[in-house]
Amino acid sequence: MTHRLFEEKHHASIYQKYRLTPPDNVKEIILQYLDEKKGPPHELAVDLGCGTGQNTRLFSPHFQKVVGIDVSKNQLEVARAVPGFTNITYRVGTAEELPFPDGSVDLLTAASAAHWFDHERFLKEAARVLKPRGCMALLGHTAQFSLHYGSCGDRLDNIFSEVMKVLLPYYSSRIAVADSKLQDLYEAIPFHDKERIENIPAKIQMSVTGTVGLLESFSMYQTYLKKEPQAAAALLESTRTRGQLAVGQRRIRAGLPS
Repeated sequence: MTHRLFEEKHHASIYQKYRLTPPDNVKEIILQYLDEKKGPPHELAVDLGCGTGQNTRLFSPHFQKVVGIDVSKNQLEVARAVPGFTNITYRVGTAEELPFPDGSVDLLTAASAAHWFDHERFLKEAARVLKPRGCMALLGHTAQFSLHYGSCGDRLDNIFSEVMKVLLPYYSSRIAVADSKLQDLYEAIPFHDKERIENIPAKIQMSVTGTVGLLESFSMYQTYLKKEPQAAAALLESTRTRGQLAVGQRRIRAGLPS
């Protein structure tokens, strides 16, 4: 089953503006692993569930070609509008039906996306398209952020926790897969040579507006917005106001597990 939750134009623009880019240390872990297991040449990387291309663009300097795949035409339209990445192409498609020949892909990635995939069909396709000793990297973060700014970190965390409690009834069951750090998917990977790395620390500077924008990009907020548009809009505005009062409209640091 293909989940289609990120297709509206406004959501695509929010996704591009506020969604987190995987940190450089995560990219370096992936590239080091690929070098150890396969080595050069690095010809083709494919980023699945690429959205607006944050993760896709990270690998552009390291491969001859990079392809981003997503079900959302609007997300891909936003991704294509980002200049300066001439070796990247974007295609509408799913992780369960990949438009590549057998044994043609050096690296498959999925950043905060694999929990939406049909795991059995995806893994079958991954095994088909990867080159001998080709690699797959599935990465993401949970919603367990820790916010820091001066002495008001606890206040910020409380605000964030209250928002997440409001959104809890709108969680998809697939979010639980992400929050488990893809444990079941990892166990189902048929390759005997695999490695699991948890709790890679990341610190990101964000404004209050950026933090609220990230919340707005979450699938559970978008579900809430469709069902209760006035209440959802009020929740964002209240969160923005409370956050600005707490920090004086300055930047905060978000510490999150990957």
